[in-house]
Amino acid sequence: MRMSHVAGRVRDMADLTLLLPALERFGGQALGRDAAKALGRADAGHAGSGRRAQLQRQVRLPAGRWPIAALSRQSEVGDAEGWAWLRAEPAWLQPDINGVRLMAYGPALEPTEADVAALLPTLQPLFGDAGFALDAPTPARWYVRAPAGTRLPTFPDPADVVGDDLFEFDDREDSAEARRWRLLSSESQILLHNLPWNQQRAAHGKAPINALWFWGGGVLPMPGAAIVSSHTAIHSDDPTLQALAASVGVANPLDEAMSPAHAAGSVLVDLAHDTDLRRIEEAWLQPAIDALRNGALHRLTLDAEDGRCWHFTRGQRWRFWRQPRLRLSQ
Repeated sequence: MRMSHVAGRVRDMADLTLLLPALERFGGQALGRDAAKALGRADAGHAGSGRRAQLQRQVRLPAGRWPIAALSRQSEVGDAEGWAWLRAEPAWLQPDINGVRLMAYGPALEPTEADVAALLPTLQPLFGDAGFALDAPTPARWYVRAPAGTRLPTFPDPADVVGDDLFEFDDREDSAEARRWRLLSSESQILLHNLPWNQQRAAHGKAPINALWFWGGGVLPMPGAAIVSSHTAIHSDDPTLQALAASVGVANPLDEAMSPAHAAGSVLVDLAHDTDLRRIEEAWLQPAIDALRNGALHRLTLDAEDGRCWHFTRGQRWRFWRQPRLRLSQ
């Protein structure tokens, strides 16, 4: 564990941060009375929206850099040094009357080793002819390897555009590099569309894998680069956050997270893929509120993907004049 990169140490009382999805995804779900009362008395704030901004609040990279592909490749395979990398997520694009939408990508498509065996060999010669290498160390995470000096255009993170009309995110850059990657994307779609394998996926009730989504490009940060986090433990099943947490030596699976009453240090628990507010309240929010009251927890932070956040402390219990807040999204 490279604790020299961690800004912060274990304290007598723990701090807990819960990452939540964009609050609209909770719909009309309401909090219980006690949690609503605590939320109404908490300090509210707002930061940058989107999954990338949410993660950058927790693990800070050198300014202007987002080399997630290199970091996750290094975490998973260990061979990222000396190359530029892109994530090439297996994706499902759906045309509609207004354009094309990214419907799902990566793990949401439930890709298998059989999918990799059927699809990857068709795509690899295309990338090889362009001077790149395409591989898939896991079915849900595919990578493009490029020479270290390759200029890579900026691509939006799929988590920030899934479900949206891609015309809004169309890269209008007209450089040779941008045209090259647009061509690779289009040719990949043609090859995948013509493969009968997607018909077999459809026969099993699965969505097609009919595109690759490029993102997270860059090179591995140099040793000693200023990657820091205030957390002494980060618990997540999201590969992107796992890679960031691994870069500062604090990565842990979600199922190993301690309950708020037993947390130590500054702990982050990633719940951004859970839209069941009742489950979050019962498993995390209410136990954390109880831990604040009895002094086992020093501070609780809720950080939502849409940028809204709340900070809870024990002293807020005296704000009895504030009204309960039944819904996070209200």
